[in-house]
Amino acid sequence: MKRFLTIAIMTLTLATAATAQDADSKYATELLKPGTEAPDFTIENSTAKYNGTSLLSMRGQYVVLDFWASWCPDCRKDIGEMRSMYGDFASDSVAFVGISFDKDETAWRKCVNDSTMTWMQHSELKPWKETRISQDYHIKWIPSMYLIGPDGKVVLATVEIKKLRKALEAISTAKK
Repeated sequence: MKRFLTIAIMTLTLATAATAQDADSKYATELLKPGTEAPDFTIENSTAKYNGTSLLSMRGQYVVLDFWASWCPDCRKDIGEMRSMYGDFASDSVAFVGISFDKDETAWRKCVNDSTMTWMQHSELKPWKETRISQDYHIKWIPSMYLIGPDGKVVLATVEIKKLRKALEAISTAKK
């Protein structure tokens, strides 16, 4: 019986470790690799303040790209942490852009307003797989996040918001 219990515990431990594997190794394998030039796009369907802003025009600063949708439970779960990072790191040298795959404009705007997502928001208001930006950035899973460097190249591509926070903390520390 003792032997059976030991084997059962070991099996459970291995199973737990396998499911707790790095989510990037499962869901972020096709995202653009660090050092890749980030494809340019122009903010659409946002507020007048941000409409027409291009990624290219943000050169010289870090840019967080957060790919999400109001209908995505994991995305909604991450909104609070993204809002916290925006409060902690947004500055003249770090910009945030939410990129929604909502096709229902009312649902998208309601989620942005209700969740106090005050950073730049963009949506093509088309189904996810039909958007140019999802093709350009190889988005196969949401939420997905990129950190673009001041030179316009990918610094980090991940589906794990904790990795994004660590990268922003490292940048913040390096600037001090």
